[in-house]
Amino acid sequence: MGKQKEVLEKLAEAFQIRHVLLRQALAECLGTLILVMFGCGAVAQLVLSRGSHATFLSVNLAFGFAATLGILVSGQVSGGHLNPAVTLALCLLGRVPWRKFPLFFFFQTLGAFLGAAVVFGLYFDALQDFSQGELVVVGKNATAGIFATYPSKHLSPVNGLFDQIIGTAALIICILAIVDPHNNPVPRGLEPFTVGFVVLVIGLSMGFNSGYAVNPARDLGPRAFTALAGWGGEVFTANTYWFLVPICAPFLGAVVGVLMYQLMIGYHLERDAQEKQKRKKEEEEEERLKLSSITTNEDA
Repeated sequence: MGKQKEVLEKLAEAFQIRHVLLRQALAECLGTLILVMFGCGAVAQLVLSRGSHATFLSVNLAFGFAATLGILVSGQVSGGHLNPAVTLALCLLGRVPWRKFPLFFFFQTLGAFLGAAVVFGLYFDALQDFSQGELVVVGKNATAGIFATYPSKHLSPVNGLFDQIIGTAALIICILAIVDPHNNPVPRGLEPFTVGFVVLVIGLSMGFNSGYAVNPARDLGPRAFTALAGWGGEVFTANTYWFLVPICAPFLGAVVGVLMYQLMIGYHLERDAQEKQKRKKEEEEEERLKLSSITTNEDA
């Protein structure tokens, strides 16, 4: 037992990554992998069983719990963003250095890519059986939508853009409220569960149009995987280059969400907290001067 412990300690030392930023990026990769693996796995069950083994509700529950689990896995190391739109929002607020943004974006996308690969391997036989070996992007027996988001027939590109901006803005506003120390604080350790609840609510209320990507990495990584796995370049050209909407619009939504929260709530709470802190310091200083004056008089 002692020798085994010694070997494990040596292995841990050998594989330890000392670069903090790289450790954080790898945590984002794993967290996003979990998000996509469980979320898209639920979509695969719905599509490939033709609705017999899943429902719209079960898909939304899966994505909500997947977000919670992904944050629990990576949060202690990287903060558990799992979404470059969230990283962008925190960079805009100065809470995360800008040098992290491109690295997190890349590793979040890589994690989503790997998560899609896991789902593809898990349901490979079911995918082949569903469409007789043909991997279809859009139309009858389409399966590309298991991995990335595609618009419903009624959705125009402009409406789709608005859909993603609103959905992402809602996500960012709720996340900023959850992590704002000046707002009603969420008990420590429950932040992942409240964020998962937010994802669930967004899915239940905004998922009909195009599947509520609200996450460029969650869409781009699996879409790139499907392009390489047999669906081809049509995953990028389908629906008049729809892929640009879930990749670009969430960043606009992040900016909108930050502005709305800060202008309506954040700046006011911060100002009140600063004034309260200032008054507290002035009262402490006044009390200190009184005590100093009393001491001086007693000495005299």
